[in-house]
Amino acid sequence: MDESEDVPKDFIELKSEKLSVDEVSELVVSPCCGAVSLFIGTTRNNFEGKKVIHLEYEAYTSMAETEIKKICRDVRQKWPSVKHIAVQHRLGVVPITEASVIIAVSSPHRAESLEAVMYCINTLKASVPIWKKEIYEDEYSWKENKECFWTNSGK
Repeated sequence: MDESEDVPKDFIELKSEKLSVDEVSELVVSPCCGAVSLFIGTTRNNFEGKKVIHLEYEAYTSMAETEIKKICRDVRQKWPSVKHIAVQHRLGVVPITEASVIIAVSSPHRAESLEAVMYCINTLKASVPIWKKEIYEDEYSWKENKECFWTNSGK
């Protein structure tokens, strides 16, 4: 790939199919970058002593995509050397051990990509309208992210 063709890109996708770490990381690889940092959020089999069967995600898709684009813009302001950003979030049922969200960021050096990935996941959880339902053996619970601004406004 010619470096002049390697303009910074943001890849944002909400989908019901299984997420692929390889696919997401390949989106952000760049010949001018020495770092690709990844965050993979997976479904665990327990929460506060309850057995989790699976998770289910719902989203206000157009608004979620708009909010993720804002996060990408913020990342580029905070870390100007960041090259590519990819955010995939799964919707629908997510079985135990499978990825719910994958975030990848490339940059010339590791510090910027690591910091940007952490900023992306923390901000996504706080501001993007994606809702998680945990399904247990005999009940379910809609989960609030403690970081989410709209759940803390009345407290």
